[in-house]
Amino acid sequence: MRYFLPPVDNRFLPWLASKLYFPLLKALQNIRGVVIREEDIAQLRKFKNERLLFFTNHPTTAEPPLVFYLGRLLGQRFKFMASRQVFNWQGGLIGWFIRRIGAYSVIAGVPDRDAMKLTRKILSEPEGKLVIFPEGEPTSGEVDTLMPFQPGVAQLGLWGLEDARKIDPNADINVWYGFMKFVIISPREKILHDLNKSLTRIEKKLGVAELNRDKHLLHRFLTVGRLLLEQAERDFNVKAEVDKGFDYRIGRVRHAMLDRLAEELRAANFDPNEDAIRKWRRLFALVELHQLKYPDPKLPKLDSKTIKKAHRDAVFVFDFIVMKRDYILDNPTPERLYEWLDRYESYMFKKIPRALGGVPSHLPRRAHILFGKPYKMSEVLTADRKDRRASVEGFTNRLRNDMQKLLDEAQSLTQPLFSKEEILAVKSKIQ
Repeated sequence: MRYFLPPVDNRFLPWLASKLYFPLLKALQNIRGVVIREEDIAQLRKFKNERLLFFTNHPTTAEPPLVFYLGRLLGQRFKFMASRQVFNWQGGLIGWFIRRIGAYSVIAGVPDRDAMKLTRKILSEPEGKLVIFPEGEPTSGEVDTLMPFQPGVAQLGLWGLEDARKIDPNADINVWYGFMKFVIISPREKILHDLNKSLTRIEKKLGVAELNRDKHLLHRFLTVGRLLLEQAERDFNVKAEVDKGFDYRIGRVRHAMLDRLAEELRAANFDPNEDAIRKWRRLFALVELHQLKYPDPKLPKLDSKTIKKAHRDAVFVFDFIVMKRDYILDNPTPERLYEWLDRYESYMFKKIPRALGGVPSHLPRRAHILFGKPYKMSEVLTADRKDRRASVEGFTNRLRNDMQKLLDEAQSLTQPLFSKEEILAVKSKIQ
């Protein structure tokens, strides 16, 4: 098996994908248009003959196709890293395609020298264009959430600048960042009807359809969440502490799930006290290494049945990683409710979550791409070239704060399905 998969130079396929872009975007992601401010398009085109390192959020599988669109507007293709396991989706068809539009593989959990070497090379080239998704895995499935950034994403930019200056002492890298937001464009009545239909199906399986029949839709959503939490507590032998609140209880469940998964994988040096995101990233990386049959003598010997179950359990745990009740209670937009519905259906019907390559939204969406203010990589270097840790930390913090501002700005692109009075009434009943 080939572990590193570089991009493949191909002119015909990107040309064809560009010609068929919007029909393909509609067919594969149900996205009916992309909105970008004219001034941002003009700024993008200024970078055509310059180095550019672009960062954006990555909560779903829909962001990479938008990166292709940005390259189309620019007149140059971006290169971008993708998890090695993605290249095996659909029997390898996904990998065959994305390699020809600029993707190359990276394996999480090991020092992937080939991926790092190519990344540095791309950024050192005079017109190098690279997109990095700093959240990495897991993709959260929540477009209004920024996951903790992967360690090392900032370091890649600094290494790229170092290599560029070996060629040209005056070289610099443009740093730009964006935020991608997907807004459902169906009429409110259709959304409510669709949510009610899907939720009723879940309620029937839980045996609470009649009990919930006269409740407000938002109240029903939260009731289903509570029932699924209670079921998970029983499944994973977690004592129900009803006085502690939803977020505390679901936190205990997610850690119980992760700890059991670590046992399945016989994970070495597993820290049960680590936060859930880091636990999941480490364990999912282990699953991937086993799936790839990566030649690491430190990996325990696991049979194919165990590996398959571990992958299924890792996907299962994913639904509990970022869930917080206030996410939908404080701002119940159509997008947030569908994100939770996706998790419910994954849990109840063993569906692959949309964010992990499951079926895309069946309601039409519009994509919005917001951009911040570009700057130079040299601006994040410390005066003392030896103090690279400070440079990396400063760059990471600046980038995250800037992207959070764009996330906050994007909140105005969609509105809650219910009035403030309705939301307050539901809050009063569930306290």
